[in-house]
Amino acid sequence: MDFMTMDKQVIIVGAGLAGSEAAWQLAERGVQVQLIEMRPIRQTVVHKTGQMAELVCSNSLKSLDINSASGALKYELSVLGSKLLDCAIKTRVAAGGALAVDRDAFSELVTTSLNEHPNISVTTQEFLDLQALINSNTPCIIATGPLTSSGLEQQLVELIGQDSLAFYDAAAPIVETDSLNFDKLFSQSRYDKSGSDYLNAALDREQYELLMQELVSGKKTISKEFETKELFQACQPVEEVARKGLDTLRHGALKPVGLIDPKTGQRPWAVVQLRAENNAKSAYNLVGFQTNLTFSEQQRIFKLIPGLEEATFSRFGVMHRNTFINSPKVLDKGFALKSHPNIHFAGQITGTEGYVEAMASGLLAALNTYKKLIGTDGGSPVILPRETLIGSLFAYASDPTVLDYQPMHVNYGIIKPLAETKKKKKERYSAYSERAAMHIRAFRESQTHLSFLPHFEVPFLVP
Repeated sequence: MDFMTMDKQVIIVGAGLAGSEAAWQLAERGVQVQLIEMRPIRQTVVHKTGQMAELVCSNSLKSLDINSASGALKYELSVLGSKLLDCAIKTRVAAGGALAVDRDAFSELVTTSLNEHPNISVTTQEFLDLQALINSNTPCIIATGPLTSSGLEQQLVELIGQDSLAFYDAAAPIVETDSLNFDKLFSQSRYDKSGSDYLNAALDREQYELLMQELVSGKKTISKEFETKELFQACQPVEEVARKGLDTLRHGALKPVGLIDPKTGQRPWAVVQLRAENNAKSAYNLVGFQTNLTFSEQQRIFKLIPGLEEATFSRFGVMHRNTFINSPKVLDKGFALKSHPNIHFAGQITGTEGYVEAMASGLLAALNTYKKLIGTDGGSPVILPRETLIGSLFAYASDPTVLDYQPMHVNYGIIKPLAETKKKKKERYSAYSERAAMHIRAFRESQTHLSFLPHFEVPFLVP
């Protein structure tokens, strides 16, 4: 492959959430970007299009509660001028207290914006020239995601040793709205937050226990040996959760708290929630029903849910192989390879899990690459404060003392402790959020050489 030979030019491999964010951030700063994406010439097992920033699992970007870790992360990204978070807000669909998007509108907006940007050149092909990047010392960001091609994965293994690990991830099925029986469903958000954005299927005890029994005994698509530690905890298939005990789902994805069945005036024994996939509400996602069941078993078992007896599935749940590198061992604090600092990594291939986390990773990779290009502070890494959600996540992911590295979302369990202990969780989370907001604003003000993009508003839920 012939790389562009221009001043301030960067190669970005992968046009998912992280790669798209990184490309846009650098292009807005005047950097010439060559964005390389193998889709649609070579598809993955879960992608359906060649669009950039395609969402392949849920269409939810999680909570808008400013005092939650997910909400605080969104605030930090808004302060730093995240382009993809801005796109998510512009393509938002109703989802109670969460930020969910019309997945087609979202990826189309990102794709059009990047294709039309004068500083971005898009190349459609599988990238297999890692050694050429090393030899040329070309600045590069690898953001190929958890479904990195086998060819590039092998090159990475040859470069960094046996630090490329695999786990399995699962996606939930989607059903067509017209096929649902609304006589057996009711619209309500948990605790009536932000309207009635979810459809709810109430289950009595007998219905719930039958569903659990069928989930546990249902035929699966991959062999038993993979159903162990390689399953990322936050994306456990619903049948694997069911195997852990009769009440696990009733206290998890099917918990009935905050919901009242209008037919009985009582809280149900368990509730299956369905979330709209787009603004037209033409399809709904079964929340928490990521699965490894065969397609025929999904049809049979999920139709036991009240209101889904005649459901038409526009997408069945699937399980697919994911890849991530041992970031604490091979990457520095700026997420560049210790052995080849011209190569940065971003997104889920680094083991940072989650849509918004991928945006943050792409933004951070862009900042670090840009800082090296302009030569400020000798190109030392951009390190965000440990008091911020972004800073704490990437400090964890680059901490060489972390031995058993596993994929991680932002959470308050890895953030720097408060100076003053607060026993009540609500007060503690509020304090974390306020402190993070203060530190991210101070960081932006102190790093003017990084040429941050404009801060924008996010429709947060504020208690």
